[in-house]
Amino acid sequence: MPIALKEIIVVLALSLPLFALAKPTALLFMAEADFRLRRKVWLTLTIVAFLSPNFWLFAAIAAPVLYWGGRKDSNPIAFCLLLMNVIPPISVAIPPILINDLFSLDIFRLLSFCVLVPVALHLRKSKDAKQIQGLKLTDLALLGFGALYVILYVPPDMANHVITKGSLTNAVRDGSLFMVDFYTLYYVASRTCTDRRKLLDALGTFCLACSLLAIVALFESTKHWLLYTGINGRWGGNSVLDEYYSRGSFLRAQAATGEPLSLGFLLVIALGFWLYLQSHVKSTRTRIAVTLLFCAGLLSTFSRGPWLAAVVIYFAYSALDPRGISRVFKAAAVFLLLGAALLASPIGDKISGMIPFMGGTVDTDTLTYRERLLDRSWELIKERPILGDQLALSKMEDLRQGQGIIDVVNAYVGVTLFYGFTGLTVFLTFMLTPLVRAYRKSRRICKTDLDSAFLGTSLAAAIVAMLLLLADSSLGTAPEHLFYIVIGLAGAYAAVASPRQPVTAGQRPVEPGVTVDASPG
Repeated sequence: MPIALKEIIVVLALSLPLFALAKPTALLFMAEADFRLRRKVWLTLTIVAFLSPNFWLFAAIAAPVLYWGGRKDSNPIAFCLLLMNVIPPISVAIPPILINDLFSLDIFRLLSFCVLVPVALHLRKSKDAKQIQGLKLTDLALLGFGALYVILYVPPDMANHVITKGSLTNAVRDGSLFMVDFYTLYYVASRTCTDRRKLLDALGTFCLACSLLAIVALFESTKHWLLYTGINGRWGGNSVLDEYYSRGSFLRAQAATGEPLSLGFLLVIALGFWLYLQSHVKSTRTRIAVTLLFCAGLLSTFSRGPWLAAVVIYFAYSALDPRGISRVFKAAAVFLLLGAALLASPIGDKISGMIPFMGGTVDTDTLTYRERLLDRSWELIKERPILGDQLALSKMEDLRQGQGIIDVVNAYVGVTLFYGFTGLTVFLTFMLTPLVRAYRKSRRICKTDLDSAFLGTSLAAAIVAMLLLLADSSLGTAPEHLFYIVIGLAGAYAAVASPRQPVTAGQRPVEPGVTVDASPG
């Protein structure tokens, strides 16, 4: 039996029962028609990906399916949240026709071109005041960062060390792709989620997507078999996506995200969303099962940064509780109990062996690399602090790794290195403005609509976790796309949340304040 068939059988054997088990809970947050549509498209694209000999056959089938699904779905951003990790982030260059180097395609750009760009163009013609808000500070910050990205051309780190020069063609291409890849994500998320039902739908759909990733991750780590690498091998993608990463004696799972750190990033945000969403679920068994699934998937990545971020999002959700900080003590008690149980388990010693402050020595060379990166980057930042040094990578050859790359595993360092403190200021403004606005709105309405207040708390806690996660990873692939969506959702919440607005989940009304205790645990 061909390897592709073995892999697809396993993926379907894991996903089909999960879809069935998750359906009752998913329908608390989305319409049944949307659930069926999204499940159908997810399964179709998964089967096509495993059976396609190349990316272009997959794209030829996926493009019309995505366009059709995006038009039928009542919440396009939720549709994208389920599908943006249906396959790994395999990037394939468009064959040169009139221009030698046009751009590449991957699942993210397929979603943007087939789903989000049509929605964005429709919104520009909309007369709905909620949908067509004027440019906010967050919009201006993102557009400002995009301008820096285009004007301050950063040459790619090419294997032959050739430094390409900027040109008008590069500027037009980079500017267009920035709008398609990133601004459209943020714009559609912030303009289409104009009521609480759509916000709940987006959060619930993302948790469903991460449940699928987590169950695959558990299988990969247990069986020491990465299920999605065969697709990359057949399609001729980046060889990095084929690598098996280990930490100690454990395989680091990655599911369809392409790398363990990306999977950990997504699962941390899903866990934060679930801290709020579980308050709408009556079944204690379901609440516990989903929480354990996310935590087990997170453990399967063996990524220390996301582990720490999971703790941060747990406490951030408690600390941002609109009723006061007293909930932190309850959260601490639950955390200590679960942490003690994990360390006492059969894998407790191996887990502690990976954590430096607990005396762990496994893969400490990655920490040493991060320290060297900070020291070397700071030297270069001091030389050009305002607008950065676009040729910085050519001066960091001492940090080139065995894979042949200089891995700037800190988004803040990367932004400051290439765009200076000007870029860092604009970038942080884009992140912090929705965080502050969402938190203030949740505090303002907590006395009249506690459920809506906790929704804002969940989004604010997710941004807090991302602030930490970006210090341990570079912006790229799935985390980068999720980053812009979460910022957009937080902005949408701050704009539309109202204590008098009715709450609906799927097609059924949910009275505000039904669940008075939405604290973690």
